[in-house]
Amino acid sequence: MLGGFAAAVGVAAVGTVVTATNAHAYNWTRTMRNGDSGNDVRELQIRVAGWAAGSASRTYVAVDGQFGPGTEAAVRRFQSAYGLTSDGVAGPQTHSQLNWLESSDGSTRHFSFSEFQSKDGSGFGGGRVGSSTVRENVRRLMYKLEAMRRKGGNNPCYINSAFRSVSHNANVGGASNSQHVYGIAADIRIGNRSVSQVISYAQISGFSGIIRYSTHTHVDSRVEYPYGAQSWYWAV
Repeated sequence: MLGGFAAAVGVAAVGTVVTATNAHAYNWTRTMRNGDSGNDVRELQIRVAGWAAGSASRTYVAVDGQFGPGTEAAVRRFQSAYGLTSDGVAGPQTHSQLNWLESSDGSTRHFSFSEFQSKDGSGFGGGRVGSSTVRENVRRLMYKLEAMRRKGGNNPCYINSAFRSVSHNANVGGASNSQHVYGIAADIRIGNRSVSQVISYAQISGFSGIIRYSTHTHVDSRVEYPYGAQSWYWAV
């Protein structure tokens, strides 16, 4: 159960363990713990990145394939949020819960790739990086948003805007260096949660860019990517 975490951020606690039944694309082959390394650790880091901190902190889970203290802490928070034993060790129960969040096309349980495509009909094309890179960036973004959705009491998370082609970004008046053109940003709302509450979730979910708007919140992962803005920006 969420316990103290729920009290800390005002999350509606969920008292039962979600049964994970459908594992799709990823085949976890070992139990992973602090000190391990490899591509499976990198995938684990992508999936627990939204559990980067327990209180507002300018930190994120490095997706580097090295299982260190930051990854272990994120795994513990993920486990606690889903009613698992919070030991920081990614074993079968944790693998099963991670896969419950995954859809067969590589998206996540509560989000679809179509929600994140440019609204001018260009899909994931026309950005400042290739479409396959955009798609992977969006996939990583989805897992952070899954964490925010969980922190928001499992209320729906609505995507106002995500990836934008360069031309669409210009047409809507976006900044020339917008993180949207790389697929690493989204403008979001969470049902039954205020903008201030959404910001509080973003501040513990590893987002290095957070911007308050009157009706929604912009979140991005600008410092994690070589082409992103390289400094933290929380305009909250």
